[in-house]
Amino acid sequence: MSLTSPALRLRGRRVVLASASPRRKEILGRAGVAFEVIPPRFPETLSKAAWPRPQDYARETATGKAREVAARVAQEDPETATVVIGADTVVAVDGRILEKPRDREDALGMLRSLSGKQHSVITGVAIVTWGGLGGPAQEVRAFHEETRVTFSPLSEELIREYADGGEGWDKAGAYAIQGRGAMLVQGVAGDALNAAGFPLNRFCRELARALPVPAGSEEVTSSTTGVDSADRK
Repeated sequence: MSLTSPALRLRGRRVVLASASPRRKEILGRAGVAFEVIPPRFPETLSKAAWPRPQDYARETATGKAREVAARVAQEDPETATVVIGADTVVAVDGRILEKPRDREDALGMLRSLSGKQHSVITGVAIVTWGGLGGPAQEVRAFHEETRVTFSPLSEELIREYADGGEGWDKAGAYAIQGRGAMLVQGVAGDALNAAGFPLNRFCRELARALPVPAGSEEVTSSTTGVDSADRK
């Protein structure tokens, strides 16, 4: 299947991004998609031990966010065909799932655990669609994308300097690959945008599977563009 414009597939639908991340908003916006932002109220309290793989945990959290926002949107506006997009990014290393650090000491511990190792950045994404009045019932498509990131061995001095800068305190794994945290990274294998918080190319491919091109529209081959910054939430 050729990659097609997500804006074309979403034409005539209300599109909602269920994320408070300004950089996810930026990434999706650069794909030419018109959308609104409704931050989720989903309590991120799922037990990590309940999921056999971090990929499952990320997908389930993303699905919870998307479903929660979709329920509110459908109650307020049941007649409009709508797409709700939810996402959740985690870092996995040595069998542990790392989300946002709780405090400075947690951030220091995360950076020490990543030093000199390869880890996975996993983003779960959920797309909730429904056809509005007289249209198809609600459907949920969830997937994940995984990027391998390798850190150079980090000195304790650098770890403390970076953590005290505060850049990674609201990021999974306590670092921002799109910011000063890039100096910690020796290599990246996979989708770099995914490592920053949203796998745009995979999203476009999954959207093509979930939604047909509206009748009367021409399919347009599209290429995605990178961004220089993104938040992980």
